[in-house]
Parts: sequence; structure tokens; C-alpha cells
Amino acid sequence: GASFLIMDDSVDIVVVGHLCLDLIPRLSNSDLHFAPGRMIELGAATFVTGGAVANTGLALHTLGMRARLVGKIGDDLFGTAVRQIITAHGAGLADDLVNAPGEATSYTIVLSPPNTDRMFLYAPGCNATFRADDVPDTALHGARLMHFGYPTLMERMWQHGGAELATLFMRARRHGLLTSLDLAMPELDSAPARADWRMLFAAVLPFVDLFMPSVEELLALLRPTTFAQLAAAGGALLDRVTPELVSDLSAELLQLGANIVMIKLGHRGLYLRTAAAETLASMRHGPSFDVRAWASRERWIAPYDVQVAGTTGAGDAAIAGLLMALLRGMPPDAALAAASAVAACCVEASDATSGVRPWPQTQARMANWTRMLRRLDAPGWHWDAEYALWVGPHDRS
Repeated sequence: GASFLIMDDSVDIVVVGHLCLDLIPRLSNSDLHFAPGRMIELGAATFVTGGAVANTGLALHTLGMRARLVGKIGDDLFGTAVRQIITAHGAGLADDLVNAPGEATSYTIVLSPPNTDRMFLYAPGCNATFRADDVPDTALHGARLMHFGYPTLMERMWQHGGAELATLFMRARRHGLLTSLDLAMPELDSAPARADWRMLFAAVLPFVDLFMPSVEELLALLRPTTFAQLAAAGGALLDRVTPELVSDLSAELLQLGANIVMIKLGHRGLYLRTAAAETLASMRHGPSFDVRAWASRERWIAPYDVQVAGTTGAGDAAIAGLLMALLRGMPPDAALAAASAVAACCVEASDATSGVRPWPQTQARMANWTRMLRRLDAPGWHWDAEYALWVGPHDRS
């Protein structure tokens, strides 16, 4: 008789969205003055994948989660390179990438001269044509959660009030998946930056369980006047963001429909705010999710103390840490610490993925890893010594 091999095609997380190839030439001098007829000498170039699909997807894979990666690439040389780089991280990881015949793969040339801020020369390629239909039902099949990254850089996903994005999130919900969303910072005064993001969030966030943007992205898209004021004041914008402002932003996002909000604050850490128990109870969560533990929380965790080699992909790594922790049934404080630890490992390498370590190694390191503690000067916040984080005035504890 014939014997049948039953393949287990179930995965933990489907990571969907922006995917590109990053070309990073080594620059030995900071004289990048472009003028006709000049020749600027470069060192060897590094080719790495970029975008949320690669950054968050490969971080999840390294952490031991089963990830399915769904991004769009062209049938060109750069598309072949993206496929090869992803496959090198694990056999089968590139199997669900969408091939777009005749379209160009998105790429970025990252110019990082010594002692100067990086510059990006970016070609959107087929990220601009990505739509809900590019994620087939088979890609959602057997998964527990769908994460979508960087709709801000994907034309069809932010146009028309985010109709395509809302369609995809509704479909994921219909398949019984938890859902997660992350943004990327658009160029200020570009078409996506000028779109009506409050209207888009009102359409999309009712179908989003976890929303994990950075505070700069939120301010640029929802409070452009505040963003401009903070940016004009000189120095680091992040240092002038107050706990009251972060609380205010998170309250608006919960009101717009998100269930769990994590706001990334760079060198100031991570902030978590969650909806009430009756709202969280309606989530399509697994049996390991403790609604009571996660309900009505407001927490702020300081980053771990590390030698920073590069911040590329740190936000994506933090997201991978939180999603892993949530699916493994960790309570919110442990999940926030996990997100912080994965991001800290990430910034020890100059690229987005090679610093991330398997979860057992990361966890072992957390046992005696010190934090960069900063005072949180705001009324109503108090220090929780057990978890080494601050508890906010809107926390039900």
C-alpha cells in the first residue's frame, strides 16, 4: 500500500510587507560631495536584505519561531540576490516570496560616511504595487499571527484611506489570526506623509491586535505640528518626548481600535499600553494568553546597556521579541523585557539581523544584564523593582 507523508505546514507567524535589497558600500572618507565629473572611491560593498519582512522575519526565525515571509520581488538580479540571502538563513524561508515578472526589486543604497549621519538612495520597486491579493489564503493557512510592516513605504497600502491594508487585516482576522502592524518613517512632506493617517488608522486599527510604531512616526503622521516643534528645538527629538505625550498618543491609538500598543522610543526604551479586559477577551488569542495579566497596562522599560554598533533593524528586532513572547504565553512585563533584550542584541551589530541570537542565549544573558536607567520625571509614574520598569498612571495596578 502507498504511504503518505503528512507535511506540517503550520507556522507561528506570517511576516508580510516591505522587502528590499540594501547595498552598503564601505566609505573611507566623509567627502561625499557630488559634482559632475567627480569620481569618489568606494570600498567593498555589502549586500543585505532590508525591510520589515527580512528584518522581523529573520529575527523571529533566529529566536526559534516558525516564520513565513511574504514580500514582493521582481524577476531581476536583485530579486535573485534577495532570495539567496534569505535562503542562507534557513531552507524554505524564501518559498513564499511573491515573484512579480517584469517588475523591479526594491533596493536602497546606504551611504554611511564616517562621523556623518547615513543617507539613503531608495527605489521602491515592486513594493509600490504590493496589494492585499499578493498574500494568498495559503500563506495565512495554519498561522497564529500575521505581522505587516512599513505600509508607509508601500503606495497601494496607504492610498485610498488604507483600503487595501484594511482588506488584508480583515482577511487575516477571518482566518482566525492575531494581527500586528508596524510603520516606517516616510520622507517628510512626501505624498505618504501628507496622507490622512488618522482616517487610515480609523479604518485599519479595529482589525489590529498589536500596533508597534515609533514615537517619531506617530508624531510625524498624527501630530505634525508637535513633531515640527520638537524637531526645531535642536538636539535629539526623543529626549524631549514626555511621558504625558506618549500616554496621550497611546490613548488615541487604543480609541481608534488597537488592542495592544507598543511605542518604540529608541535610546529611551519601549512603552506598552493595553486595552481593558473586555476588549482583549475578544482577541483571537491562544490558550496561553492571559487576558487578566495583559489588560489595562501602562509600562515603560529602559534599554539594556550595550555597545551600539548600528541601530538598523532595532525596532524590527524589538517587535520580533514581543511577538515571540506573546505567542509563548509570557506576561506583559516579561514580554516587554524580551522585546528590549532582542533589540539590544540587534544594535551590537551594524546590520539588521546578525546581532540577534537564539532565545535561550538571549534569555541567559538577561539574568545579569544591566539597564541604562534614566529618571522618568512625570506625575503618577512609579518604579517596579521586580521587573525593573516604570508603571504608569493608567495602569490598573
